[in-house]
Amino acid sequence: MAPRSFPSPVTALTARKTWRTVEPLHGMVYFAPEADRSYAGLGLEGRSGYFASRSAPMGAVTAGTVVATFFNFAPTLVHEAMAGVWDSASPADVLAVRTDAAGTALRRMLGQATDTEDVAAAAGLARRAALAACDHPEGRPLFAGHAGLDWPEAPIEVLWHAQTLLREFRGDGHLALLVDHGLDGLEALVLHEATGELPVAFLRATRGWTDDEWAAAAGRLRDRGWLRAGDPTGPVALSDEGSAVCAAIEEATDRLSVVAYQAIGEDGCDLLRTLARPLSKTVVVASGMGG
Repeated sequence: MAPRSFPSPVTALTARKTWRTVEPLHGMVYFAPEADRSYAGLGLEGRSGYFASRSAPMGAVTAGTVVATFFNFAPTLVHEAMAGVWDSASPADVLAVRTDAAGTALRRMLGQATDTEDVAAAAGLARRAALAACDHPEGRPLFAGHAGLDWPEAPIEVLWHAQTLLREFRGDGHLALLVDHGLDGLEALVLHEATGELPVAFLRATRGWTDDEWAAAAGRLRDRGWLRAGDPTGPVALSDEGSAVCAAIEEATDRLSVVAYQAIGEDGCDLLRTLARPLSKTVVVASGMGG
């Protein structure tokens, strides 16, 4: 069966740029102390708060479901973090404090800019794109869980929620492409390391894999010709073939997310980026996401 195509005035590159520009307004919740304190108040300490809060839209799911939908975390880490979380707090309680923490954190970081007409306009555009994505939940389980949540009322929370939906919509499509290319979660991480886009120390510290597991995944990718040959214990680098594979995956990820952004068109995407860019820059600095 041929893949479905959606006529769109928006290019794949526009979809990528728009997602990337607005993404800090969602991603800051993973760094905000307000979120950690809120989860701790429910008895969820450490990584338990992260895994529970992001998976809660799907209900009281098992650790196995989190492993499958989050994809690149070590299963041992997920099982440890998810042990007993739903005995401590219900998904509804976790979601309530997460949204509240996101709004509180953004108000702290943005100050008076939170209540401007620019934020309201950005929220309206992002919501239109997110609602378009909600018409296409097929094959996107983590996104579909988020798509079923009620919308908040204040513009800053609307903007955060809309970008959360757009992020998970894009993410689920990306995971399908990784699987289609025969990659497991750790191999995907090693490829990401090889691009140099994120510090390897951050990736290794947050995903829970052992050094031996990391080295074995790099070895498998070298065998496929996707990493340059070299010292097995040294830094990894993409081969020409690996670079082409990564580029193809990213381009296809962009194409799969276009259906959301076509709802606001190229002009709407351009306006959304213009409105969100100064907000995102402020949040990156205030949250510590930039370094």
